[in-house]
Amino acid sequence: MGLHELTGDEVPSTLKELVAQGKVANFVTPDGLVLDLFWEPDLFPPNADPKQQFTRANHLAFHIDADLFDHALEVLKNHQVIIDHGPVSRPTGRGIYFYDPDGFIVEIRCDNIS
Repeated sequence: MGLHELTGDEVPSTLKELVAQGKVANFVTPDGLVLDLFWEPDLFPPNADPKQQFTRANHLAFHIDADLFDHALEVLKNHQVIIDHGPVSRPTGRGIYFYDPDGFIVEIRCDNIS
């Protein structure tokens, strides 16, 4: 796949503490796609209810520019996408969580505006 692990100054500033704790690893593909793998200690067994956590993954997160976040939220609302929770603000940035048509939870996130 050509993955390159982000280290040192390459790690997003919002994730440096989690990387140092071994709770997240960041990779980038040759075409610039960033993949963040978060440690998840309490994965649940498979459940037919899509509102339950999945066994192998908690959710997929897509990073967007901070100035596009509010527009992305409006697009979700205009398409009657049911928001699971959010928008939320954390030290790692802003996020909104919703379910895709197959019941998998998806996050749209951005860095905090400096």
